Amino acid sequence: MAASTFGVQSAVRRAIVPSLVVILGATGTGKSKLAIEIGKRLCGEIISADSMQVYQGLDIITNKVTAEESAQCRHHMIGFVDPLVSSYTVVDFRNKALALIDDMHRRNKLPIIVGGTNYYIESLLWRVLVDTQQENEQPDNGDQHSKLELEKLGGAELHKRLEKVDPAMAAMLHPNDKRKLARSLQIHQETGVPHSRWLEQQRGQEGGGGLGGPLRYSKPCIFWLHADMKTLDERLDSRVDDMLSAGLIDELKDFHVRYNQQKIKDDSQDYQHGIFQSIGFKEFHDYLTAPESCGQPEKDALRNKGVEALKIATRRYARKQNKWVRNRFLKRPGDNIPAVYGLDVTDVSRWEETVLNPALQILDSLR
Repeated sequence: MAASTFGVQSAVRRAIVPSLVVILGATGTGKSKLAIEIGKRLCGEIISADSMQVYQGLDIITNKVTAEESAQCRHHMIGFVDPLVSSYTVVDFRNKALALIDDMHRRNKLPIIVGGTNYYIESLLWRVLVDTQQENEQPDNGDQHSKLELEKLGGAELHKRLEKVDPAMAAMLHPNDKRKLARSLQIHQETGVPHSRWLEQQRGQEGGGGLGGPLRYSKPCIFWLHADMKTLDERLDSRVDDMLSAGLIDELKDFHVRYNQQKIKDDSQDYQHGIFQSIGFKEFHDYLTAPESCGQPEKDALRNKGVEALKIATRRYARKQNKWVRNRFLKRPGDNIPAVYGLDVTDVSRWEETVLNPALQILDSLR
């Protein structure tokens, strides 16, 4: 076994092929587990592509890796942004992650991207032109303020404004999607060019296609961990129960007192930006803000309501993640769409047989 492992690592040192590994899948499918096992065997390091894990705090609810897991394989992009920062963007993530990937390539390490957040992963896989900033610039604070101001308007008003300056983009966005509407309006304000035209130019680049610009890295290897949804739903419900046993309620209370209680008193709480939008925190709003005069039975009822809301939100998010993989990768073949290898994680008792060994065999065939 030792000789075999050494042989694999030597091959990676000679040439990093594939250029990076991306592990996609709904929450609860074992993405981190597979990433660690690949990283240990193939001299890799892991980059978390999860928009909530970049923030400090709420380690249980955001499902950050444990100290034991971190010790097995080096992890990046976890818990380094202050929870009170609400202006951290995908551009910030992309710039930092790209620098990490370049550094790993220089050190002959295999970058392993584990996600999570769809647009974070897309920012690494494809060259995107729609940022109004230059490729390696940080976003301007004024630009972020402009977007936040737009988001304060109602969805109907934003949609009406966008129809006037970019009817093609307005037709693609739902009036309730305030963040995307605000982003499209901001792009037009800053550049004078409709967002839809930016997208057309992006697709027209050499190597571009229906999803946008050309691939940033050649030969990425993408794994999609999927499972029977009934089985996954049961697994996700159990995971919430495990979070409760691990101290979820105390974590929420502590975070609320430290970061959100005063905001609520000032009527400035915001569950739409930063870590405060994390699935699980806002679901317990009523429980965390219950008056002291509230009796124990009432508190227990609010707690149970939060638990059920968390389970529902988690199951809904898992479906959203799977839908993204199908729409962005499986249904749109093209030169700028990398191959995706599906791995069935329904039966965790057969993990090595149906997940780990096939993944390692695929990676070996790509070298």
